[in-house]
Amino acid sequence: MRLGLDIGSTTIKCVVLDDDNKLIYSTYERHFSQITDKIAEILDRVRGEIDGVENALVALSGSAGMGVATDCGIQFVQEVFATRVAANTFIPGTDVVIELGGEDAKILFLTNGLEVRMNGTCAGGTGAFIDQMATLLNVPLEELDELAKGYEKTYTIASRCGVFAKTDIQPLLNQGARKSDIAESIFRAVVSQTVAGLAQGREIEGKIVYLGGPLTFMSELRNCFDKTLNTKGICPENSLYYVACGAALCAEETIDFNKVISDVKDYRGSGNFAFNPPLFETKADYKEFCARHDKATVQQKDLSSYKGKAFIGLDAGSTTVKGVVLNDGGELLYSKYLPSKGNPVEIIKAFLEEIYAINPDINVVSSAVTGYGEDIIKNAFNVDYGIVETIAHFTAAKYFMPDVEFIIDIGGQDIKCFKIHNGAIDNIFLNEACSSGCGSFLQTFANALGYNIEEFSKLGLFAKRPVDLGSRCTVFMNSSVKQAQKDGATIEDISAGLSLSVVKNALYKVIRASSPDELGKRIVVQGGTFLNDAVLRAFELEMGVEVVRPNIAGLMGAYGAALYSMKKSKSEGKSGILGSDELKSFVHEIKVTNCGLCNNNCRLTINSFGKGRKFIAGNRCERPVTKKAPSNDLNMYDYKLKLLDEYQPVEGLRGKLGIPMGLNMFELYPFWYRFFTELKFEVFHSPYSNRKLYQRGQQTIPSDTVCFPAKLMHGHVQTLIDEGAETIFYPCLSYNFDENLGDNHYNCPVVAYYPEVIKNNMKDIKKVNFIKEYFGIHRPKDFPTKAFERLSFYFPDLTLNEVRVAAKKAYAEQDLFRDKIQKKGDEIIAEAEKQGKKIFVLAGRPYHIDPEINHGIDKLIAGFDVAIISEDVVSSKVQRFATHVLNQWTYHSRLYAAAKYVSTRSDMELVQLVSFGCGVDAITTDEVREILESKNKIYTQIKIDEITNLGAVKIRIRSLLAALEDV
Repeated sequence: MRLGLDIGSTTIKCVVLDDDNKLIYSTYERHFSQITDKIAEILDRVRGEIDGVENALVALSGSAGMGVATDCGIQFVQEVFATRVAANTFIPGTDVVIELGGEDAKILFLTNGLEVRMNGTCAGGTGAFIDQMATLLNVPLEELDELAKGYEKTYTIASRCGVFAKTDIQPLLNQGARKSDIAESIFRAVVSQTVAGLAQGREIEGKIVYLGGPLTFMSELRNCFDKTLNTKGICPENSLYYVACGAALCAEETIDFNKVISDVKDYRGSGNFAFNPPLFETKADYKEFCARHDKATVQQKDLSSYKGKAFIGLDAGSTTVKGVVLNDGGELLYSKYLPSKGNPVEIIKAFLEEIYAINPDINVVSSAVTGYGEDIIKNAFNVDYGIVETIAHFTAAKYFMPDVEFIIDIGGQDIKCFKIHNGAIDNIFLNEACSSGCGSFLQTFANALGYNIEEFSKLGLFAKRPVDLGSRCTVFMNSSVKQAQKDGATIEDISAGLSLSVVKNALYKVIRASSPDELGKRIVVQGGTFLNDAVLRAFELEMGVEVVRPNIAGLMGAYGAALYSMKKSKSEGKSGILGSDELKSFVHEIKVTNCGLCNNNCRLTINSFGKGRKFIAGNRCERPVTKKAPSNDLNMYDYKLKLLDEYQPVEGLRGKLGIPMGLNMFELYPFWYRFFTELKFEVFHSPYSNRKLYQRGQQTIPSDTVCFPAKLMHGHVQTLIDEGAETIFYPCLSYNFDENLGDNHYNCPVVAYYPEVIKNNMKDIKKVNFIKEYFGIHRPKDFPTKAFERLSFYFPDLTLNEVRVAAKKAYAEQDLFRDKIQKKGDEIIAEAEKQGKKIFVLAGRPYHIDPEINHGIDKLIAGFDVAIISEDVVSSKVQRFATHVLNQWTYHSRLYAAAKYVSTRSDMELVQLVSFGCGVDAITTDEVREILESKNKIYTQIKIDEITNLGAVKIRIRSLLAALEDV
């Protein structure tokens, strides 16, 4: 008889095998981080239920079990080895094991030796991720699978982080997307994270076995894996217990049950962990702290007896919905703060019904709404005004501190910070791709440890040794918290430590302040997270200043919206917001359809509210609403794509030559097109990127951290192969053309050498003639000779004279292409000046014109009635100048020059596009910011990757435009 234990990140599994290795006992239980208590409980129970188990050979495995096993005298078996033993014993011939656990994900390649791919620091795409998503959708976990089976369309959702995916899903919910569609999208995100993040270029094929809770309980998740991998995987009976079974199969020693149970119960960590000073030394300190913050109070009045003018403010936030009713003196008549539960429309309807029930004769003069759900709520209830979140919060903060210098708002998964200069918003900081400094960060840990957030936050107020957890992402933090628990940290210490961590994340990752002094001394804090006294105290200690936290910190968005409506209406008139009778006949119907009015073919979610009111979501432009094609006359991004479309294939004697349309090819295609066309090749390029193209090459991507534009190259090359290209030309280019703007003119390492990655990771590349030679187009005199040397290896019939003629025409074509862009850019600037329009320099790289990379950001910004030009239009108008960084990359030199030029123009603003995973942009963003801010210009950055939701982008652009109006 054998007994095996698997101590996972969230659960404990225990099995007993008989002498024929048949399972005679199993249990699967969550441990809620109380690992040792649960082990002792299970061992005691098994001893009572299975005769003879005390003589069994016992071993323990699992990600959280090693310390306990070592200290308590139980044989430990590494979990990967245990899985391999179990798979080979029960399913001989297994090639690949895919296992998803609570916070662990792994792929085991068993063919030709053992190779293991595990998630190191991110739990995106694991059981914890799926748990969080089910909570966000407000559906029981067990229903998520059935929900997904009824999907009609899918959305692109981030699975890179188990927390930040909420930012993609919440706007979809607010826009009325069907939960079944989102559920399926979540499963596909898990598959994407596993395949791209773990397989890292090694193809998953052969006999595939699915293990772990999510894959056992969710057949639709297995189905998504099967579709992506084009296979039919095996989910064996008892798949949950394979690690425990493997441990049992490896067991070689018996144990003294009494001693082990006693040792496990008494097991304590070392007590050695880094810690911070207490938040409060004494109860008296806390009392004084509370008294000081009680001064920033909005007076509460009675709604039921109120007869005057009333103003309604609504805030449909990322995870919560807030509503307030004010009198004409700004005093609070009524308020609500509720979780959105994925349907803000129903929450707002109930809020309005409560108001009318309490005071049927209320005179609502004006109303306004802000937040993620602003558009749908404004349309649903005929709210008078929509206001961008940043302005709503600034309006509220000024009520409490008219000379405020800095505002920080920490919400459920948003951080918004504003620097105020001369009474206007001077700079805006929003969290880009992580919500580790937000309320959901604390909420996640509170829930995992079995507390509600209110109880959990209070525990930390008087902790003696708050754990020093640093500033890390939610998922990374799990391992730190568990280690601290093992080392003897109390729940109180962990609660306080997490509050400190929230503050450090906000200050040093979002705001990236080099010192607290940068932010000023007149500070207002707001957002529901700051109602947590531990977080507030941690912020004051870290900043070294006393701040103002209004008693309505969680309602400030709604409060600011109400004040805004009061100002805009001049306290006169009658609000158009739906009244009591209209609410009785209120309907909310959702229909999903394809737009079909342009090549984007957007999947639209149409929300209908009766009487002709509707809200359309999922559209990249206003065409579904206006039925007219958007004007792109003043959009350089659109012009560049049209210019590239002019290069059509011409039949050639030397056959077809395909070029992957990605990265630097968006500006060098004219050069190579003309060069090879003159050499009698039929030159064509892969189609512009889309989701299907990306997925074509996904399995061959070796790095999950490389930028999205680079990942797309795998799909481009695979598409060319599938479309029958005889030759694929994708050269390595260390240098770009020298534009005399920097210290050198390199391409970034990814752009320069990604052909090497393609060659070494795509097995289908052997089916074609793949040319990845190194060329130096920056040296026109040497290029023909070098090109002839390299190309004659592949095409022996080429002559040097042919290559010289082709090269001369290629350089001329490139100059012509560049001149057309410059001329069009100048025309756009002149026309914008004539019409008095703002000009936005959408500054990035050549490949940011790819529609799948920019997700229609150019069209979204153009929708605000501004002109769009690219950085290369204005970079040429600047002479080389000194920078604070080594200015050696051509693309970067353009960014710096563009920023320099924009800083001299009052009618121009720069918005920098940055791709996730671009390490060198950590340098460019700081330098561009410094160049702009030295001339009192606002710096705006938009980070983009494969995610298509533009909600956060819209907030940022509206915030910038609102700030410019106030200047």
